[in-house]
Amino acid sequence: MTMRYQLNSNNSADFSDTWLIIPCYNEGQVIQGVIENARAVFPNIVAVNDGSHDDSAYRIHAGGAHLVNHPVNLGQGASIQTGVEYARQQPGARYFVTFDADGQHQVKDVIRMVQRLRTEPLDIIVGTRFGRPKSDHDQVPWIKRLVLQTVVLLSRKTRKLGLTDAHNGLRAFNRRVADELNIRMNGMSHASEIVSQIVDNQWRVSEEPVDILYTEYSMSKGQSLINGVNILADGLLVKENLI
Repeated sequence: MTMRYQLNSNNSADFSDTWLIIPCYNEGQVIQGVIENARAVFPNIVAVNDGSHDDSAYRIHAGGAHLVNHPVNLGQGASIQTGVEYARQQPGARYFVTFDADGQHQVKDVIRMVQRLRTEPLDIIVGTRFGRPKSDHDQVPWIKRLVLQTVVLLSRKTRKLGLTDAHNGLRAFNRRVADELNIRMNGMSHASEIVSQIVDNQWRVSEEPVDILYTEYSMSKGQSLINGVNILADGLLVKENLI
């Protein structure tokens, strides 16, 4: 699966100061195409191969991304932290984006988010699936919608920030956030931890409506009932001072 996004005259900005961070666990079927598509706009990508058992590492390298390997599976939170730490060490890195490996996230949304960071007084922008009317190509599965909205209702800090989709993996942030980010939770609960750090560090935050591409592949990987229950369980298990 390879999606292509072509720049036009209105989207010719230089993104050499931007790094995409892609956590990857057993995404060998699609990760090369995801990287190649994103690199048409964003030349700097680091993919963290989180102890995959397939050919993800080979595909990451073939796609042209920087490759960091976890020898064992540590979870998405740890992979994001590793990727951010790698990216912030690179010369000229100013903006950072967490981007999924399964092809759900769209380059066009990242362009808007980074451009907002350049021009608005913001430190971090979180993608939301609920910021505009549903369309044919970004329908959120009903169980996912129910779980995500329940997590928001249960999270005091998410409500305080006015966020509607705290478990959206598409986030863009500046150097300040990258330097201060300290993810310690490895499962899906890292999303709640990021919300907590937004509040505690007083990062200036906003949301950006984004399109999520739900394919047969991504649905089988991450939109099942079990996955939804896991997200809800992680949200319930995080201590109140973290959510």
